Formats: sequence, C-alpha cells, structure tokens
Amino acid sequence: MKLGYIGLGLMGSRMASRLLAAGHELTVWNRSREKLEPLAAQGARVADSPAAVARAADIVMMCVTDQAAAEQVLFGEAGAAGGCSRGTLVVDFSSIAPAAAVALAKRLLEIGVGFVDAPVSGGVAGAEKGSLVIMAGGRVEDVERARPVLMHLAARVTRMGDSGAGQATKLCNQVIVGSLMPVIAEAVRLAEASGVDAKRLPEALKGGFADSGPLQIFGARMAARSYEPPLGTCAIMLKDLDNAAALAKAGSVPLPMAHAAAELYRMQAARGSLERDISTLIELLS
Repeated sequence: MKLGYIGLGLMGSRMASRLLAAGHELTVWNRSREKLEPLAAQGARVADSPAAVARAADIVMMCVTDQAAAEQVLFGEAGAAGGCSRGTLVVDFSSIAPAAAVALAKRLLEIGVGFVDAPVSGGVAGAEKGSLVIMAGGRVEDVERARPVLMHLAARVTRMGDSGAGQATKLCNQVIVGSLMPVIAEAVRLAEASGVDAKRLPEALKGGFADSGPLQIFGARMAARSYEPPLGTCAIMLKDLDNAAALAKAGSVPLPMAHAAAELYRMQAARGSLERDISTLIELLS
C-alpha cells in the first residue's frame, strides 16, 4: 500500500520507520528536512510539500504539535488536502482539540476525503516497539480501512465513536497522566527527604497498586535528574490539559486535579522550561 507520513518528531519518525520495516511504500515530509535523512536511508521517498505526499499516497498519516499545525499542513499553502484524490484517507495521530478534529473531518469530507483522528499513547518506547494504543474517531469504514496499517504501530486500535471521539479519549488519558506526573514527583522528593534511595522506588513499587508506566519511566528519570533525551515536553502536556479544561467547561465537568497539575506546567513555562521533559517537574519541589 502507498502511504504518506507528515511530521517526523520524536514519535513520528519512529512510527514511520516501522511502516518502512513492514514493507510499505512510504513518502515523507517534514519542515526540518534533516529529520528526513534517516528515513530516506531506509528507503522512504522524500516529498517537497504535504501536497506532494498526498499525491503519492492512498493513506496519509500525520503527527504534528497542535491543531494550528494540523490545519496548516492540511489546508495551508501546498497543504495535503490539495494533493488528495477522492477516496484518500487521512489519519491524524496528533493530539488536538476534539472540536478541531470534527472541523477537519468535515472539510475533508466535502472533497471526498476520509478522516480518522487517531491520537496515541505509549510514548517513544511504544512507538519504537509497535506497542502503542490508538484511540480512534471517525466513520466505521474509515477506521477499518486504516486498521491493518495501524496494527504495525499499535498493540490495540479502539474506535471510540465518530470524528472527535478519539481526541476526547486522548484528553481523558492526558488528564490521568498529566495529573500523575506531579504526584510521582512528590513521591520521589518524599523518598529523598526520608533517606530512602528514590532511584529504587520504581523497582520497589512495581506490580503494586501504585505502579504505572509513568512511574517506571519518569519516576526513574526524576530520581536520577536525567531528562535527556526528552520523552514528552511540558509544553505538550500543558496544551493537552488546556484542551481538556475547555472540553470539561463545555460539559460543566469540574477537573480540580487536572487544573492543579496544569498550574505546575505553567510554572515550568515561567521558569523557561516549557520545552523540557515533563520529568523536570521534580525541580519545582527541590
């Protein structure tokens, strides 16, 4: 199958690499062209615009930072929508507001192009191993058409409803993860202040009720004060928590824990640390 991939950040480059390894013909584009070189070495074709990617692909996948970037690569100058044929399918792995996903799906449907909002969870390690979980929103036929390709990237693909449902589910995920990170930081600092080797917390708590993927990955990074390479930035988490707050406000749902967590990420922004790894939250407690 002819595939296209737009946006080759931490996650996207690893997902694109897995698609190449699975034998798919892949055309790629990214604003920073140096990020295309490893994929070109693996056999990917390099396009000069999102529109060129779409002209070469039956399914166009994208993973960009936010809804403004998603709209730009789809409908901006030389955007992918201009290169799509009727029947092309766009799969968006980005984390954006549900309303933005609905709006993008509507605009694409008007030109005969399908759309699946398919945000992911599992981090960089999950992208490398193909063990991501994908929360999908869109028409049944579009999700099922994408599923065989997505299963090269994920352990599980769950259709949550129509357009926007995947994004709403991802925001639920981010409310949990975004609120958990400050709690892990507090536990690490408490261990340190109590004379406990905080680097052993993940090992000690593994398999118990307090265990989690974030504890094993980010708890260890916090205890070691080891933040490189970034596995997820404070900026991305704050963006997602703000989108969750907007969705909650529309539904009159209080989110006290998520609001409190968001303020800590905002504090990191004030310290100039917004683009740093989310495990740097530990610095606020030092």
